[in-house]
Amino acid sequence: MAAKLKKGDTVVVLTGKDKGKQGEITAVMPSKGKAVVADINVSIRHTKQSQNSQGGRVPQAMPVDLSNLAIVDGNGKATRVGFRMEDGKKVRFAKTTGDVI
Repeated sequence: MAAKLKKGDTVVVLTGKDKGKQGEITAVMPSKGKAVVADINVSIRHTKQSQNSQGGRVPQAMPVDLSNLAIVDGNGKATRVGFRMEDGKKVRFAKTTGDVI
């Protein structure tokens, strides 16, 4: 299946504790159906001190299910993603505006 959401896309969270927040996708895990969004779904990881790192409480963004994310269109609103052929190439477009993403 084609990727509707890709690394670098600006998305809005639809459900959960971070509902309504926007962020940029930093990693996508298609096999798990999840994506990591910067500053969204942050948890505190406790790390042990070592020679290379100080240790302590480190905030880390955890994966969010792809079904709970929607891409942000040119107007700043959440939209669904569609596919169409333009000049022999398959492109993603926003369903609300019809603009190519």
